[in-house]
Amino acid sequence: MAPSTTKQWTVEGKSGFDSLKFHDKAEIPTLGDHDVLINFHYASLNYRDLIIPMGKYPFPIALPIIPASDGAGTVVATGSRVSRFHKGDGVLTLFNQSHLAGPITPSDTLTGLGGALHGVLRQYGVFEESGLVLMPSTLNFQQGSTLPCAALTAWNGLYGIEGKSLKPGDTVLTQGTGGVSMFTLQFAKAAGARVISTTSSDAKAEVLKKLGADHVINYKTDENWGETAKKLTPGGIGCAHVIEVGGPKTMAQSLKAIRPEGTISIIGFLGGFSKDQPSFLDCLNNICTVRGVLVGSRQQFEQMNEAIDANGIKPVVDEKVFGLEETKEAYQYMWDQKHFGKLTIKIDDPSQSKL
Repeated sequence: MAPSTTKQWTVEGKSGFDSLKFHDKAEIPTLGDHDVLINFHYASLNYRDLIIPMGKYPFPIALPIIPASDGAGTVVATGSRVSRFHKGDGVLTLFNQSHLAGPITPSDTLTGLGGALHGVLRQYGVFEESGLVLMPSTLNFQQGSTLPCAALTAWNGLYGIEGKSLKPGDTVLTQGTGGVSMFTLQFAKAAGARVISTTSSDAKAEVLKKLGADHVINYKTDENWGETAKKLTPGGIGCAHVIEVGGPKTMAQSLKAIRPEGTISIIGFLGGFSKDQPSFLDCLNNICTVRGVLVGSRQQFEQMNEAIDANGIKPVVDEKVFGLEETKEAYQYMWDQKHFGKLTIKIDDPSQSKL
């Protein structure tokens, strides 16, 4: 028999992590004809999750909201007209629930989990079957939970523009060791590309090299790392792709690294805001494409999962794992930048799923 209540967190304000509230017995909604009931086993956190309770997220939010977009779990019940999944399937959540294929639409941006729609920091959740994908068969639930936002964003950054997709021999520039950057490195190497990575420490540089980075630049000791990256490319022509996670404070260097007709995919603003930043004319001067990326579609998600299985890609996951009741501590741990790779929260043991 399916459960009727669930443990869950909600964000109920914009005053910081104290806006996170834990509920021991929240009611589970009734299952509709096209709905799937998921028992979540793991969730993973993104920078977005941290800034929502701080009131700094620029996209739609509907408070109070169950936080976090990235969850992996088991199907425990299905509606009468569900055809994509069966009881016992391992599934992952789609970040923008209505973005199924093609370019993202304005209405798709209103369906983000953990912001506009209820997310995954709960034991059980009801989702429309269209907003889920099967988990890669080569990953466990902890690894799978890292894919919905960071991995899909990286994939879209490399393959999202027809005619400008990543090709073998291309050079890709990544910034730091966050989730998107780590997945970009792994996807690019699997495709036969060169990767130049930036980081702030020698210890992190060694890990990046072990994951396949061809060159690593310490951006603290080399302020002109964009120019350095360009010099490291064959013939000094520049990078075909830059996955830009820093925002205004790093964009000037990204423009120095890009090659003519290259693509800079802006996916975040970890470096904060700055009045001193490049103008639109800099894009013309460098003859490049600059695009904003808001995760990706279900079609891209499924294509990415096939590549993960085919290439044996394993997500880089921080060794520290928090329990559901420790969510506030997990938020602070990530805010303090103590994590390396993706930070996960264990919700329910897969062996205890009530099928």
